[in-house]
Amino acid sequence: MSLELPALPFAKDALAPHMSAETLDFHHGKHHNAYVTKGNELLADAGLSADNLEDLVKEAKKTGGALFNNVGQHYNHSFFWSCLSPNGGGAPTGDIAARIDADFGSYDDFKKEFVAGGVGQFGSGWVWLAADGGKLKIVKTANADTPLTDGMTPILVCDVWEHAYYLDFQNRRPDFLGSFLDNLVNWDFANENLAKA
Repeated sequence: MSLELPALPFAKDALAPHMSAETLDFHHGKHHNAYVTKGNELLADAGLSADNLEDLVKEAKKTGGALFNNVGQHYNHSFFWSCLSPNGGGAPTGDIAARIDADFGSYDDFKKEFVAGGVGQFGSGWVWLAADGGKLKIVKTANADTPLTDGMTPILVCDVWEHAYYLDFQNRRPDFLGSFLDNLVNWDFANENLAKA
């Protein structure tokens, strides 16, 4: 299978002022697109067989190196775009709200742990909410890594690579993570993923 840059599920300026069209131009149009282009070059000679992107990520992880870096980054970024919504943010609704209360104590406690996880991810990477053995937990990953390859079900993610926030927040990663949860996070998508866990 080959990789394809997904269209954003919202207009490029729909997330402003929390995430600018300029950020999305660079992040989606240049960074993500580069992973798709390079990933397809590497896949042409890799001989991997997969029916869907999740399986391709797992197969590429076994190979490692540049192939996994590009396929994994494509998966992570594609997942991230669905975690954003112009009508998102604030306290969760639906089944995810009850699960967050059960596994973290309260939404406020979850929010503190999620932001701390993102701030504590040294260098480039991601902070995830993932389902692991029937329990939700915060998972930090570096570079192209994803909870998917460790047998977990990703529920939502925030990108903490500098290109995700630097044009809008400069070096204020905690403010970006807080804004993601307050203004952008797509709880409907999280609920869809929770139903699969």
